[in-house]
Parts: sequence; C-alpha cells; structure tokens
Amino acid sequence: MKIGLPLLLLVCLAGATSCAPPPAAPPNIVLIISDDHHWADFGFMGHEVAQTPHLDALAEESMVYTRGYVPASVCRPSLATMSTGLFPHEHGITGNDPPGGRATMRNPAARSEMVEIFTENKTVTEYLTETGYVSHQSGKWWEGDPTHHGFTAGMTHGDVANGGRHGDEGLKIGREGLHPIAAFLEEAGDTPFFVWYAPFLPHTPHNPPERLLEKYQAPNRSERVAKYYAMVEWLDETVGELLALIEEQADNTLVLFVNDNGWIQAVGDQGMPDTRSKMSPYDAGLRTPIMLRWPGRIAPGRDTSTLAGSIDLAPTILAAAGLPVPAEMPGLNLLEPAQLDGRDQLLGALFAHTAVDAHDPIANLKYRYLIREDGWKLILPYLPNRDVTLMINGAVAEWMRFEPELYNVLNDPHETRNLAAERPDMVETLRGELEKWWWGDGE
Repeated sequence: MKIGLPLLLLVCLAGATSCAPPPAAPPNIVLIISDDHHWADFGFMGHEVAQTPHLDALAEESMVYTRGYVPASVCRPSLATMSTGLFPHEHGITGNDPPGGRATMRNPAARSEMVEIFTENKTVTEYLTETGYVSHQSGKWWEGDPTHHGFTAGMTHGDVANGGRHGDEGLKIGREGLHPIAAFLEEAGDTPFFVWYAPFLPHTPHNPPERLLEKYQAPNRSERVAKYYAMVEWLDETVGELLALIEEQADNTLVLFVNDNGWIQAVGDQGMPDTRSKMSPYDAGLRTPIMLRWPGRIAPGRDTSTLAGSIDLAPTILAAAGLPVPAEMPGLNLLEPAQLDGRDQLLGALFAHTAVDAHDPIANLKYRYLIREDGWKLILPYLPNRDVTLMINGAVAEWMRFEPELYNVLNDPHETRNLAAERPDMVETLRGELEKWWWGDGE
C-alpha cells in the first residue's frame, strides 16, 4: 500500500468501527462522480484516444485504486450507496424507477414512495452538516429535495410534478458551467464545505461542443463513438474548472473521484442490452478507478492490486472529517492501510432497473457477484427471478445467462472466457462466500 496517512490510536465514539485523526481544521471535501463512464476510458488508465488531461493531473496527485468497484451497475442505487455507506439491499434503493417505470413520472405518490425509503437512511451529508459543514448538491440526484437529506444548498428541486426524477435543474451543472458551485464556495467563505459534483457527463445525450467532436472524428471511427470520446473530454474540462475553483483551499481539501457505473459505447444502432456494460454484472458495468487527493495527508501513488469500493467512500469521508464511522457501514476507511490490507474480496448485487416491488429487495434481485484480489470473479444469477433478469428497459437481453459465470479478470479483463465448467471447485468456493454474505447462515 502507498497511502501516506499514518495510523494513530484514537478513542472513537460508541458505535463506531473506526475514526481518523481530525486535521488542524476540518477539511473541505469534494466528491466527483462521473456518469456512464467505462473504467478504462481515461488517459491515466491507458486509453489511447480519449483525452483527460485534468483527470490525469489529478491522478498524479492522488492515491489511485485502479481496481475499484461499485456494488450495482446502474446509477440510482450506486449513488445511494455513496450517500449512505450501505449496500443497495440495505439502504433500500435497488433500481432507478418504481413499479410502472417512467410511466409514473407524473405520479408523485408512486415516485415519492422510493424517496421515502431513502429517507429512512442517514446520509453522509447529514453527518457533516450536524458538525458545521455547509454542503452543495449538483448533478445527478434521485431522492427528492436534497436539502431534506442534509445538503444546505442544491440545484435539484426533486418535484415530480415539475419534471423531477434524477436531478432536473441539477443536470445543467458542467454542461452549462459551474456558476452555482462558484457562488456556493464564495458564500461558504472559511466554513468547511462538502461538494457533491455528479454531472450528467459523459452520459447521454451525447451532444458535445463542436470543437471537441471535431477533435475525435476520424474515417475509421463511428460518429457515436466520436461523440462519446468528446463527452469524456468535456467531463474532464469541467473537472479542471472545479479544481481551479478550490485551488486556494487545495491543501485542506480531500478530493474523491469515482464513476457511478460503467459504459460501452455502441458503434451502430444497437442499444445497451447488447453491450454487457451498464446494468450488467460484468466489469464494464461495475469497475471504476477510485482516486483520493489530500495534499500532505495522502501520498500520491497507484495501487493496481488492492480492491476498493464505492462502499468505502462514506466511511472515508466521515473519517477524514474526524467523525466516527457508524458500525452499520460495511465499507472500509481508505485512509487506513491496515483495514485494506485485510480485504481479499468485494461483493455486490444487481437488481431490476424498474422495481417489481419497491419495498422488497429480493423481489428485484437479478445477480450477485464476488471478486477476489487474485482476480477470480463469480457472477451468480438469482434463478427465482429469471423473468426479472431477462428484461432491461423493457427489452429482452439475449446475452443474459442463467448459470454461474466464472472469470479471472486479471488474466481476462474483458471477461471473454467463462471458466465455470473448467473450475467447478472455484465456483462452489465463491458461491459459498456469496451465499454466506447474502443470507447469513446460507440459503
């Protein structure tokens, strides 16, 4: 491990699993969340076409975990995990939409039901606000009015009757500049702040500035791919603008970066069901780089072996602020190397995009997965929900399989060779670990 924060013995408040030494002054905290972005589509991750100079510079100054994972490969449950520090089946937000899907857009009762489920959780923002932080929400946010969940300011109104679903006015951030964040930071003054920056980038609509699109157009490259690469660079530009806004406070600012879920850009007219990325149990949907920059507190480095998860962001943020980490949060504090040294696997579960039952996670369960530090990864379909698993956005996904799949992603990062038939022993070993995690004493 290459993290520079020393371990100190501290007495934490009752109910906490860990806590970090508070800095001389509470740190500012900025969480940057990319939207629908493949884990390898960055310059610092080796992509040869998409240019991300600002994120590359951030990576040079950060501890970079190249083997990061989100628990679910669709945005709402993924974002809710970052906000609560809980797995989707724990915080209750397992999919994007309630039963009825987008048809419920003008039905406040149906959509507010899921927001009420989310409200039963306490968010990182609430913990920070209680200790004197001011906080700003921009970009993706599904859970109604953000000021009802600890934010002291936000762009999203969350009013279903007025077009609220996944961010409404907040989705303008980045695409239309960063003026709301700049105004918030000016008003914050010397008060410690938390910024949730979850721009609708590089998410569709892929409508980049013409100057960027022209840069990526090529005779042997489809227009759709060129637009996606341009969107990636557009995201990068906005990250550069954001980091410039906090430049004077950088020494006491923890910056975290993560993707909400993955993406593979379709070349022709094919849609997402053919991509094995977003909403799938494959690494193209689940994997993400995770970066942390905190000058003088975290030594820059690149860790290509340790498994890190978005489940770890909430405890890390609380610990950085000197707050106790609630015992119910299963993630680890990425500031404490000793915790990470003991981790050899990550687990997660994927659910229906549109809930079958908003109150019953198992009714929506499609897959569970386990990945080990040595590269072995098991994908386990939940057979009782075969009909749920078949459907993605109302379309049958013909590539879906209903037997366990086994890969070694260190040797086969794109999961092209299913080794389940060759290694039934490994399948059963990992299955046992998954079932123990999910059911406790077994199914």
